[in-house]
Amino acid sequence: MINVLFVCLGNICRSPMAEAVFKHLVEKENLSNHVQVDSAATSSWHIGDPPHRGTVAKLNEYNISSNGLTGRQLQKDDFENFDYIIGMDENNVGDIRQMFGQPDHPKIIRFLNLTNHQKDVPDPYYTGDFQETYDLVSEGCQALLEKIKMEQVELSS
Repeated sequence: MINVLFVCLGNICRSPMAEAVFKHLVEKENLSNHVQVDSAATSSWHIGDPPHRGTVAKLNEYNISSNGLTGRQLQKDDFENFDYIIGMDENNVGDIRQMFGQPDHPKIIRFLNLTNHQKDVPDPYYTGDFQETYDLVSEGCQALLEKIKMEQVELSS
């Protein structure tokens, strides 16, 4: 089983959006028996909370389920339990690396480094632009799925 964790500051906008979009892609590719997906926050602000209403509305617009998504904080054992730990922005990646004491481990990835974008996924909690975030998350999720399929040969055969 391949385990993917998306991480942002609060786990109510970007990372649950990425979790839902990636799960949707995994299901479409019939890989649900091979890939598990979760999301978490670097902060403790929204533990137990559902995704932001703007995230839910955007996912609904694209017929992507947000069922079961609940805010949680990153835990020390997440480093051992996940194969890919994806930070939504440079600050998240720095916090993840510091929390895990892993300053340069390759399983910790800045999300848009998987694409041609040289920027972070903007936080729609502050920008209000859930469409831009969705577009970037969708592109990043597709790139991540292709990376996983290339690295995990048994998935692509």
